[in-house]
Amino acid sequence: MKMRREFQRMSSYRLLSRAKSVIFSIALFAAIIFIIYEDSVISNDSLHSAAFRAIRISEKLQNKVGGQIKSTITNIPLLSVKEEIVNADRGIGNSLKPPFNVTEEERVAWFRKKLPEFEIFKSDNLTQQFHGRVLDFFSHDCEIQTFMTWISPASYFGRREVLAMETFFKAHPHGCLMILSRTLDSPHGYRILKPLLDRKFKVSAVTPDLSFLFKNTPAEAWYHELKSGNRDPGEIPLAQNLSNLMRLAVLYKYGGIYVDTDFIILKGFKGLKNSIGAQSIDMVSGNWSRLNNAVLIFDMNHPLLFKFIEEFAATFDGNKWGHNGPYLVSRVVQRVENRPGYNFTILPPNSFYPVHWNRIGGLFKMPENQAQSRWVNAKLLQLSRETYGVHLWNKQSNRIAIEERSVMGRIISEHCVICEQIYGS
Repeated sequence: MKMRREFQRMSSYRLLSRAKSVIFSIALFAAIIFIIYEDSVISNDSLHSAAFRAIRISEKLQNKVGGQIKSTITNIPLLSVKEEIVNADRGIGNSLKPPFNVTEEERVAWFRKKLPEFEIFKSDNLTQQFHGRVLDFFSHDCEIQTFMTWISPASYFGRREVLAMETFFKAHPHGCLMILSRTLDSPHGYRILKPLLDRKFKVSAVTPDLSFLFKNTPAEAWYHELKSGNRDPGEIPLAQNLSNLMRLAVLYKYGGIYVDTDFIILKGFKGLKNSIGAQSIDMVSGNWSRLNNAVLIFDMNHPLLFKFIEEFAATFDGNKWGHNGPYLVSRVVQRVENRPGYNFTILPPNSFYPVHWNRIGGLFKMPENQAQSRWVNAKLLQLSRETYGVHLWNKQSNRIAIEERSVMGRIISEHCVICEQIYGS
């Protein structure tokens, strides 16, 4: 009798487990089919968005059923990780880099031919949602609202960029960070952001609508000319110049803070308003000699942003590095700095650019003797007093590993929130 009762108990347990598994599988399958069908009706280009939502729905269903499935992502027969990366990266990255050593006519002809492949110019269901997603994301309690841009492939968003995001949330635990990026607005991008999302930080990647961003700004006609293939993109990778313009437009439309993805934040920006940082100063006069656009802090509809956008459209030159970025903001500010109606602050170099781009490598090196250790300690003390953050000048430093006990290693160790794989990044 005892054995019969035990057998009945075990049978009931198995039936209950099977029932839960069947219920979960049916619910998950129905959710995925509904999402994919819904998106396919609207646009065939929304598969990444559908997969992103399916991953989240599967996680919620798993919690409700009892957490019996260890991995929800691997149970979704959508795309392999490799396929997701390849598809997300298609039309981005090197394809935005024009051929070298060709005439302007040849480059324009190449650009017209490649235009259909450029995902950044595409209008679809994701771009149509852009404005609503921005308003919804920042409608919640946000200590500050901050933007980054990422036009490169999602696979290029590495550990160093993640560390930069971590330092943002260390300084602003209740801040909201939005990355304007089609490639990160994908299942691959979700996996990159998930460790921060799991810790309840407010971060999101959103596919930008460039036509909407530039509408009713001086850049609207310039953008339509470019998108029509009637504008020379220049020799500089177009992604760089589009990022220069996107940061200006998104701040003009919504206000807030723009920060480059290679910027390590040391203390909060909350007290800053309508500010831009000097990159260098004239040693004789003490006046600034060049500004930089890696960090911008401005109210919505600020007149200086309008002037920046106007200058971009009027003087665009895709053949000169920095012409549409740091040199642009320097030119405009030099003209309007003393005019009434332009209320803004120019912060000294130590605020955002405490180390020149050709000396940034020194911050990554381990001290090898007592003199170097004293220099590291003195530099850390100086940065803690005067600096909001450090621009890493990634073009110069992206191949330099962060070594233990270096200035950069100690900074990131003190200002990260997950703090994984710091050294060697």
